[in-house]
Amino acid sequence: MTEVIVTMRHVRQAKMCSRGARAFFIRHNLDWQTFIKQGLPASTIASTGDAMALKVVEVAYGRK
Repeated sequence: MTEVIVTMRHVRQAKMCSRGARAFFIRHNLDWQTFIKQGLPASTIASTGDAMALKVVEVAYGRK
């Protein structure tokens, strides 16, 4: 099964802002530029354990 790629579209669908998303990426030492250009695997985002990140992953999987 192919892993879902989380993109900025999913962040917006989860009703979150880019400023907050960027702060999240800094806080978790994730590559913001790669995320903006091509997204990141849902497992990478979910591995942070952050509640808001998990919500975005749920959106990406179409569960919310």
